[in-house]
Amino acid sequence: MAGINTSEFWINLLKKVTRQLFKNFLKDQGIRTTPPTHNQHVVPHPEGWAIKGEGNEKYTGIFDNQKDAIERAKDIAFNYEADVIIHRKDGTIRDRVTPRS
Repeated sequence: MAGINTSEFWINLLKKVTRQLFKNFLKDQGIRTTPPTHNQHVVPHPEGWAIKGEGNEKYTGIFDNQKDAIERAKDIAFNYEADVIIHRKDGTIRDRVTPRS
């Protein structure tokens, strides 16, 4: 690690500060700063339960019961090496499952 009296220290600090400011600017503009995930959420729906990919506006599927929605979400998540986030009827998260072999 470079001492505070060296130019290397100040250059590295400036790089870190600049990177963080740029990241904050992008977030303020609504631009994702992290890689997308393929997590699948099992959420309540007026017709029963639905699967919704993280960050998606549309539902992947709608099911009569939560059990069927969870099983389908596990299949999808397994293919993407992602997680299944299971919600309660009130929308709060009740469980997170990692369906990996």
